Amino acid sequence: MSRNWVRIPLSEGVCSRQAHCDFPQGTYEREMGREGFFGPTAHLHHKHPPTGWIDWEGPLRPHAFDFNRIESQRDCPLAAPLTLHNGDVKLRIWRTNGAMRHLVRNGDGDDLLFVHEGAGEFYCDFGHLSYRDGDYLLIPRGTAWRIEAKQPTFMLLIESTDGAYQLPDKGLLGPQAIFDPAVLDYPRLDDAFKAQQDEQTWQIRIKRRGQISTVTYPYNPLDVVGWHGDNSVFRLNWRDIRPLMSHRYHLPPSAHTTFVANGFVICTFTPRPVESDPGALKVPFYHNNDDYDEVLFYHRGNFFSRDNIEAGMVTLHPCGFPHGPHPKALKKSQEDPATFIDEVAVMIDTRRALEIADVTSAVDVPQYVNSWRAPGKES
Repeated sequence: MSRNWVRIPLSEGVCSRQAHCDFPQGTYEREMGREGFFGPTAHLHHKHPPTGWIDWEGPLRPHAFDFNRIESQRDCPLAAPLTLHNGDVKLRIWRTNGAMRHLVRNGDGDDLLFVHEGAGEFYCDFGHLSYRDGDYLLIPRGTAWRIEAKQPTFMLLIESTDGAYQLPDKGLLGPQAIFDPAVLDYPRLDDAFKAQQDEQTWQIRIKRRGQISTVTYPYNPLDVVGWHGDNSVFRLNWRDIRPLMSHRYHLPPSAHTTFVANGFVICTFTPRPVESDPGALKVPFYHNNDDYDEVLFYHRGNFFSRDNIEAGMVTLHPCGFPHGPHPKALKKSQEDPATFIDEVAVMIDTRRALEIADVTSAVDVPQYVNSWRAPGKES
């Protein structure tokens, strides 16, 4: 059925001419947006900060989780602890060291590995490539793989359950915007790959419908001698991403989309200059993302819009309430704005509500909900 949003621009009362710029004196802008910044929006101007609550009761609240405190050392990524999940996506974290002595294959969906810490070698059906911190490794469903960690490795594992990863439509920006597909590396049948082929006993652990089967071979199944096609593992490092920027307008998170999947998108925030126009907002705007839950995994740098957030932590902002910069970050952006943002973070926006696993609840930071209180404001 053909559909079209009702989109007739309206205005009422005292408001700015342009979103995120030149606010009426003494007001705070809040964006109400549909479909994760891709649908209709309204921009409301408030007399008080939209996050100026002094008390909160009930389960719908912002969360911060310290994933550094989750015991996630495993020999097998299929056993990595589940942290946040729904029917479209499963987030796990995995710490490992040394060489895997078995292979794994996910029959439930594509995997995207984000290397938070560490370096090593990655072997799969398509060959060999090295990995380092900041790499995304996109692994198509059904691919057998293993790693040999040369440095202790900490990964965020993002499964697209019963789905595939694709690149975003870059539209009028052209296919080379954000990152040129030419920077995507793929595995090679190099000497390192050939050297690991042997006639020893190997196992492939296969996950399907959340259950693990183990298949044993009298040789290493990574014995490919050649291949061709366009279904393969790909590697992308955040250092190869060249973010979209506007010196006069704070771009929405959707401008930083890196991968799209069924029911969720993945964005990467990388270092960039701050908006220089005097009337432009210089921190993320207050907003209701009323169709998506928002997850941020903090990788490195100075997380300029948040207080007391360290690398390896995760925030979850369920849809249904306004959120935005913390009070101190907003004040600094108005009185003494930075000129450069030095942070790297991975954002996962999910169309369906996320469930919080028990291991994740155990590392919740309960005071996070109160971090938006203006100084001196108590319940």
